[in-house]
Amino acid sequence: MSIRAERNRSRSPLIDAAELVDFGDLSATTPHTEAELAALIGLLTAPKSRIETVTIGHSRDADSLAAAEAFAAAWEARGGKVLASVDWPEAAASWLRPARRLTVEEPDAWVMAAAPLGFAQLARRLRHSTDWDPARTFAFASLRDSRLPALTGPDTLHGLHGATTDGATWHVRHRWVMS
Repeated sequence: MSIRAERNRSRSPLIDAAELVDFGDLSATTPHTEAELAALIGLLTAPKSRIETVTIGHSRDADSLAAAEAFAAAWEARGGKVLASVDWPEAAASWLRPARRLTVEEPDAWVMAAAPLGFAQLARRLRHSTDWDPARTFAFASLRDSRLPALTGPDTLHGLHGATTDGATWHVRHRWVMS
């Protein structure tokens, strides 16, 4: 590994205040809908998905907590297993603790209900410090924000899938959120 690559790998993945200036407010969440929850379950139970265990991650706001709890109840009602439910603040020193808690159990998939800013910080930490795979991650509509891939960096979220409030789906392809 080159010295430059090692130096870049060891840098903190935190988003600094200067980077945030151009992105505007990324703290908004909305209540989840039944159509959104059904679409999310549909993504996880698609033919050949073989997803049985999930770890749920969520911001600490009321909308994200309610979405995470609704997903957990629906997932367990259909026989799935929730390995852990991990929350995080919108501002933290490093996001390392929630990143490790999300990945320690090695779930089949991750489900995220969060405000974009906190999730962006967490996603950068997850990619920098764990074996997290965005292609095995599914999200509620609050993370369907076209600014999110730009904020997290190249390919940090490539493969992330999600549901919209009206029951459609979306995914991240490199730097684009596609519906």
